[in-house]
Order: sequence, then C-alpha cells, then structure tokens
Amino acid sequence: METPCILVCSIDIKTGYCFGCGRTGAEIGSWTVYSDAERRAIMASLPARLETVERKPRRETRRTRLARELKTS
Repeated sequence: METPCILVCSIDIKTGYCFGCGRTGAEIGSWTVYSDAERRAIMASLPARLETVERKPRRETRRTRLARELKTS
C-alpha cells in the first residue's frame, strides 16, 4: 500500500495537517480502509497542503536542551 508517511508525525494545530505528510488525523486513521483511488486523490493534494504549514516541527536535541537548561539555571 502506498503511503506518504515520512515518520514525522505531528499535527499542525493551525491547519490540522501533519507536518510530515500533509494528511489530516482522520485521513491518517482511515488510510488503510481507503481505496487506491481515494489514496491517490488525497496524495495529489498533499504538496499544496504542505505549503500552508507555517513551520516545520523541530525536535529538540539533547545538546540544545542541556544548553537551554544551563541558561535558565
């Protein structure tokens, strides 16, 4: 089964789209029950959706977390 998932699973609160793939939570949850045609139609809309996501999620590394904690101490 084709999927746009890139394992960056976090939903943008403003748009409701996943930062990684552009799908909504409902689309992600129902992905396996969609027909091939439904999945292709959704996938065709994903590039435009991802353009509306204002920022990409940033995973805080251990180094940056420690640096931040040291500054606040």
